Amino acid sequence: MAVRHMTEGSVFPHLLSYSVPLILGNLLQLTYNAADSVIAGRFIGKDALAAVGTSSPVMNILILGISGICIGASVIMSEFFGAGEEALLKKELSTTLLFGLFFSLVLAGAGALLAEPLLLALSVPEDILGISAVYLRIIFFGTPFTYFYNAYSSALKSIGDSTAALKFLAFSSVLNLGLDVVFIGFLGFGIACSAMTTVFAEAVSAFLCIWYVRRKIPLLCLTPRSLCIDRGLLAKTLRYGGITALQQSCQPVGKLLIQGAVNPLGVDAIAAFNAVSRIDDFAFTPEQSIASGITTFVAQNRGAGKPRRIGRGFLCGLALEAGYWLFICTAVLLLRYPAMMLFVSESEPEIIELGCRYLETMAFFYLLPAFTNGFQGFYRGIGKMGVTLAGTFIQTSLRVVFVYLLTPSMGLLGTAWACAVGWIVMLLYEVPLFFRVSARERGKA
Repeated sequence: MAVRHMTEGSVFPHLLSYSVPLILGNLLQLTYNAADSVIAGRFIGKDALAAVGTSSPVMNILILGISGICIGASVIMSEFFGAGEEALLKKELSTTLLFGLFFSLVLAGAGALLAEPLLLALSVPEDILGISAVYLRIIFFGTPFTYFYNAYSSALKSIGDSTAALKFLAFSSVLNLGLDVVFIGFLGFGIACSAMTTVFAEAVSAFLCIWYVRRKIPLLCLTPRSLCIDRGLLAKTLRYGGITALQQSCQPVGKLLIQGAVNPLGVDAIAAFNAVSRIDDFAFTPEQSIASGITTFVAQNRGAGKPRRIGRGFLCGLALEAGYWLFICTAVLLLRYPAMMLFVSESEPEIIELGCRYLETMAFFYLLPAFTNGFQGFYRGIGKMGVTLAGTFIQTSLRVVFVYLLTPSMGLLGTAWACAVGWIVMLLYEVPLFFRVSARERGKA
């Protein structure tokens, strides 16, 4: 089986081997997400680029809410795996899948009905409201596929397999990009087609995960007779996952409010913000991937009763975070102009200049979320979901407040400085708490 026992052996190789596939896979996913925006901006127009941008915060709430529940379930499964409780591991997976089927169908229906009111609440300009609502409704219909992919991906990660689900995601990403190029780039279909190819790609990745587990991972195979919801495990999953979902959703909710501050700046600012947000994702998501490695390492070793090994893994994870920041900071500073020109043509110099000024500042600030993500990974791994929620709430709240204070005078650059304020205060909360929590965990050994 493609599993990884992180309770034995050298720490750094475990984290590196687990995190690198996550980083590469997520970078590929981000590439195709960015390609959606590139194709929309280049082949449909700046209105389409702005429409995708205004829809993105709502989509992110949906995706991160789902992934939050699945991350919570993954922590529980990692502990069962570390403790050798295979029957409980399967029962947790069954509970997560059956609950998720109902949950995702409700989300799909509610989202499709509420798409336009949500966009109106965000002060989306009238001239792009219609196409934004069409795009968002179609995306919501893909919610069940998104949930099942995330559930199986989390189960695989809990047993140390960080590559299989990402391979399927990579395949579906390339498929989505190819379909976009053909149907939008060559055949001239509009933004609705972009949403439909995204949903189709999500379905492919979900079915490939199910196929792989049935063929290769008997530990995670469920039979019809084994499908059930364990009330005790569901309560724990909802406690872990619900808090994690709230924590995961804080950032996109904040981005929704931030989008409300950016929208009055005009279509150029909206388009620039969409472009730099895609570039930001290339910094944030790999940092989150390393944090996921920290979470799995900590949870497995907590299940095995090895608190001192947890501390070594955490420090190695922070070193990986810092190393990645050096890379991404340098890359963004050197490539900011070519990166912006991927999204808009040279005939839109105002948009390019807005984005480049933002990136010149934000490149240095990427170090802050590298560390906040590392601490979040540690707290998730030991089951302190309330701490991750509180930290994210602090960061998001301050970010939103300072965006509204700074953007009237600083424009788009104000959003970068607002992020820095939130991350700094979040670290001031989580770092001192880390030493107290670590001492208690060692005391339990």
